[in-house]
Amino acid sequence: MRALCWHGKHDIRCDTVPDPTIEQPRDAIIRVTSCAICGSDLHLYNHFIPGMEDGDIMGHEFMGEVMEVGPENRRLKVGDRVVVPFTIICGECDQCRRGNFSVCERTNRNKATADKVFGHSTAGLFGYTHLTGGYAGGQAEYVRVPYADVAPVKVPEGLSDESVLFLGDILPTGWQAAAQCDIQPEDVVAVWGAGPVGLFCVLSAVLQGAARVIVIDRVPERLAMAEQLGAVPLNFEHVSVVEALNEQTQGKGPDKCIDAVGLEAHATASLDSVYDRVKQAVMAESDRPHVLREMIYCCRPAGVLSIPGVYGGLVDKIPMGAVMNKGLTIRTGQTHVNRWTDDLMERIQSGQIDPSFVITHRVSLEEGPGMYETFRDKQDGCVKVVMSM
Repeated sequence: MRALCWHGKHDIRCDTVPDPTIEQPRDAIIRVTSCAICGSDLHLYNHFIPGMEDGDIMGHEFMGEVMEVGPENRRLKVGDRVVVPFTIICGECDQCRRGNFSVCERTNRNKATADKVFGHSTAGLFGYTHLTGGYAGGQAEYVRVPYADVAPVKVPEGLSDESVLFLGDILPTGWQAAAQCDIQPEDVVAVWGAGPVGLFCVLSAVLQGAARVIVIDRVPERLAMAEQLGAVPLNFEHVSVVEALNEQTQGKGPDKCIDAVGLEAHATASLDSVYDRVKQAVMAESDRPHVLREMIYCCRPAGVLSIPGVYGGLVDKIPMGAVMNKGLTIRTGQTHVNRWTDDLMERIQSGQIDPSFVITHRVSLEEGPGMYETFRDKQDGCVKVVMSM
């Protein structure tokens, strides 16, 4: 089969690799019909997250048709259309029973290594380094899905791939980010980053009842999309974020802040961003946390910081004194996808949400390697890339 494989920094190739096979009795083999490039895939492309090996298959946003099931998988049948969440879950461990699916205790087959790095292992993830199990990803013609009798979301009749594909990651990620804020009717919510996840954070905050949503970015196409969703756009290349947020909130600061950027934050003429880039270049720091610092500084006292943006390692100069003295609450985590999928599927079916609005580029799998650079550099108005087989 054909698959997009990682061969080092900035080196993604469409290779011919062996077809997957059933390995465990609860497995399923999925023929991928649509997949996408996620912003967190760019962290692998830029080699900021450790644990990738030459030839690893990329991708964790995918859906398709069930082609084969293991003998103990009685939930799926050949021919079912499914969206596959990026988190691999067993459905039986203590964390899964609590609904904390992204920290499933059983599915990371490299648990011993992850325990050493993080203190305790998290769930296995598709296409996302050997720290999370080294599972083959979904930017491929076929995928083996472990524990496939638990996580895959069956697609009702009449729904297109583009309307449900993002149920596997970025739509529930945006929804969880807003839910972590515990939004109240009078709240002003500020979202850093208007990429696909940031746009779904904006949409989710609006639907969850925020009084006002403000989004910070520098890409005009993204800011325009956010404004269409009901957000107030701030271009950080044209305004001081601190001053603009104070002006928008009568000097109080936003009640809730969401970091939809993660470890590759950009800033304009910012001393701390220069500091981060120098430390990153000499491998003295792995992540660039400019957005984290700015959120801590801007957030209203007793507010909430929600962090769906991916961080991979060490950050420096985090103002913990401000966090503690302002009484800020920080909520983070990979997404507990299956906690939200039933509700979000109903909203898609009712027409309340159409996630396909973020798609700007539709290409074949073979065109995928070139689209990594286009997506990273935001060329040609690129917001979201979907690949079809």
